[in-house]
Amino acid sequence: MVEHQDNDGNRTPRVSRRGVFGVGAAALAVAGVGVGLTACGDSDEVNPASAPTDPSDHIADANRRVAATLPFSDTTDFADADRGWIASLEPGAVKDAGGKVVWDTDSYAFLRDPCPLSVNPSLWRQSQLTVKQGLYEIAPGCYQIRGLDLSNMTLIEGNSGVVVIDPLISTETAAAGLALYRAHRGNRPVTGLIYSHSHVDHFGGALGVTTREDVAAGRCPVLAPSGFLEHAVAENIYAGTAMSRRAAYMYGAALPRGPKGQVGAGLGQTTSIGTTTLIDPTVDITHSGQEEIIDGVRMVFQLTPGTEAPSEMNFYFPDRRMLCMAENATHTLHNIVTLRGALVRDPHVWSRYLTESINLYGRNADLVFSSHHWPVWGTDRIVEFLAVQRDLYAYLNDQTLRLLNQGYVGSEIAEMLQLPPAITKEWSTHGYYGSVSHNVKAIYQRYMGWFDGNPAHLWEHPPVESAKRHVDAMGGAKEVLKKAQKAYDGGDYRWATQLVNYVIFADPDDTKAKHLQASVFEQLAYGAENATWRNFYLSGAYELRNGPFGTPTKANAQGMLAALTIDQAFDAISLFVNGPKAWDIKATTDWRFTDAENRTQRVELRNGVLIHYARTPNDALPAPDATLTLTRATFASAMLAGGSVADAIIKGEIKVDGNIAALQKLNGLFDRPDPNFAIVTP
Repeated sequence: MVEHQDNDGNRTPRVSRRGVFGVGAAALAVAGVGVGLTACGDSDEVNPASAPTDPSDHIADANRRVAATLPFSDTTDFADADRGWIASLEPGAVKDAGGKVVWDTDSYAFLRDPCPLSVNPSLWRQSQLTVKQGLYEIAPGCYQIRGLDLSNMTLIEGNSGVVVIDPLISTETAAAGLALYRAHRGNRPVTGLIYSHSHVDHFGGALGVTTREDVAAGRCPVLAPSGFLEHAVAENIYAGTAMSRRAAYMYGAALPRGPKGQVGAGLGQTTSIGTTTLIDPTVDITHSGQEEIIDGVRMVFQLTPGTEAPSEMNFYFPDRRMLCMAENATHTLHNIVTLRGALVRDPHVWSRYLTESINLYGRNADLVFSSHHWPVWGTDRIVEFLAVQRDLYAYLNDQTLRLLNQGYVGSEIAEMLQLPPAITKEWSTHGYYGSVSHNVKAIYQRYMGWFDGNPAHLWEHPPVESAKRHVDAMGGAKEVLKKAQKAYDGGDYRWATQLVNYVIFADPDDTKAKHLQASVFEQLAYGAENATWRNFYLSGAYELRNGPFGTPTKANAQGMLAALTIDQAFDAISLFVNGPKAWDIKATTDWRFTDAENRTQRVELRNGVLIHYARTPNDALPAPDATLTLTRATFASAMLAGGSVADAIIKGEIKVDGNIAALQKLNGLFDRPDPNFAIVTP
């Protein structure tokens, strides 16, 4: 995001002690806007058109200043991103078995043009880099597939085949990447698979590069950091529906591509929308210094839990002087907490692990590559790149805590904190994916929680009731919209969006409010350096103008469900129980799984809570109301993938012994998550 800058491009604070944050006429606001913006219409007339607005004069001027301020003459990143290119996938679209396009690099052809005034020039530059697509040789016997998904897939040639690192999000994009590699390097078998961490863009395409049969037979070991499966499931199943819906905003996969639309996601272009799978790891990396040899490829691992993911690892190839940094060092400021939602990360630990990476491996490496973006070559450059990334996270952590302990709250610190010039001059520290603003608030949240200590904020009304009272206090919706339009005309977009939000949440059918809010969002997007902020704003604008687009990707993909342990599956089911409906219901069932060594899971519903645990031989538990005998696959299909237990019983897939009426008690007690829930309307 374009930060508040002076004419030299240095960020300066706009805050006094406990201050009120005004918007200076000569300055860019945190979201890339300021005052003096051109209105979308007359002060009492809101443009009702469904098409996006044009960038205002002020946004255009602000983006021109960015172009004149930042060092665009430095083309080192472009040279590095092009280095080793062999071939691109032509055409650049990937389809699933039904012919649906799940990835399309060609839709970004407009990025070859000069930067338009509707896109921050710094973000345009980043998107021109991340859109580069194809097979690259980054070292002898080491290749990368870039630009075929949000993430990279790296291939290390071994004695008889190739070891794959991070097989993208979808089986379709992973298979297309592997086919591109094989077209130029021969039909080498995949002899190993490595997941660098527990995010779906680093394991979802597993079945696009190997098979469960090859893994089970030991022909393709699957390596992952300790805790990988637990955290992969927790993120993608337990809160998966909500995260996927918000990820649709964050990555903009459903948005039109173009100068007024989605131009990238900072970390890559966007997320593919194909088939997500997961193969359980067969080799756990449990400690730093652990060494493994796969197909003659020797690797030494560094566990980094609590950094970019709760389960993550870097690894060094001592025979090749190469270092993989997973997602712990990329060409952007990363997230301390993502806009889609996630566990809050620890920037202090993150920076300490980067120091460890430098001292253990960086000074002995000729190449560093990550799971996103392009590599860095040369020992001195590698050490400096990692050191700057380290300093970036350490500074954010330490300075947020310094100001926190002076009594400032997260929103205040986010306005005050400036990065040192030596950090901001590096392109790799710019906030294309994370931002200083929301990272500072995340650090505050990590240490202090959601409450800022002011009793006035302890028990505020929820959004709809608060909105109704605000609108009433300001004289009704018409008066609030007049004030909002005045703020829009004056360029105070941050205040305009807050005012209009009150009207929309008080009356979601107010068309004028929704179109004005869409226009506000678009202006905020056009000035944003941060790709995820731009995508959030444009997604909100799109849904206000055109209606909801839902969630392009499925949170609970069948391949993910198949990998759940029995405990994880029942944990997921317990989250569907409608507590109030189940308050007075008691039921005890046993679930015997024939393909899990006849494991039997006792399940008790009482007080609106579903409790489960494994039965042990010769335990003295009371007899259940009913016992169900089934397979894990049937359970996942009937209980988690939208199927029906009753249908499975009728088909003979589930055998019931005991009182079947106990199952009938459960009817209507389980809610299904809503993948299309509203975000910009109540």
